[in-house]
Amino acid sequence: MSLPELSWQFAYARLGWALVLAALVAGLLELLLARTQPQSWRLPRKPLAAIVLLSLAWMALPGEASPAWHLGLAFQSPSALLASLCAASLLARWHGVARSGPRLPLPLAAALAAAGALLYLDAFGLFAHGYYHAGFGAGAALLAVLLAAACAACIGRGQARAQAGALLGAILLFSGARLPTGNLWDALLDPLLWIWALSTLGLAGLHVVRRRGMRRRLPVEQQLPAMQAGGTEPFTSLKESS
Repeated sequence: MSLPELSWQFAYARLGWALVLAALVAGLLELLLARTQPQSWRLPRKPLAAIVLLSLAWMALPGEASPAWHLGLAFQSPSALLASLCAASLLARWHGVARSGPRLPLPLAAALAAAGALLYLDAFGLFAHGYYHAGFGAGAALLAVLLAAACAACIGRGQARAQAGALLGAILLFSGARLPTGNLWDALLDPLLWIWALSTLGLAGLHVVRRRGMRRRLPVEQQLPAMQAGGTEPFTSLKESS
């Protein structure tokens, strides 16, 4: 087991939180633009660059003046995957790529939600199999290699390139520099990313429920208007036929 240098951990935490803050602010501004100016919802490059630079400068402040210090007390450092996803979203906005929205891809969200539930239940002592500590061992290195190969295959096939690239970047950062903590799970998951995955699954579930409810109501609501528009009547009177 090899751990990263403490100075590298501090530098990574500030950079990671800066990317998370910049992506959050840019996403909120883009959402505001989408509601007020639907025809020009894209965030221009100059404001986007200003957001990134200000976030980096704010997080680089020394000691308690930096928000990274307070965020570190509550959440330690963001996972490499969360930082990579935020960097990918900023890069997509820089190039004017169409919005993908605040949701994660469902397969990735399901995998993160399941892994997080397993790790947190194990940490609470319900399983007590030491899944988190296994992230320091040789099995974690093998899993990192397999995940990297799967990401490379997805990128080669053109499937979810942004998310696969973010995951590959997180794995390479863990493999090369052992950041953020030397544990594979800390590189792939953190509480904020887990909440993001759960909210994505919850919103997807609500969307499915709403669609099913609309499908049940639509045939009843559209049957009579369609018949009236076609000039037909649902029944004929016996008196009129006589």
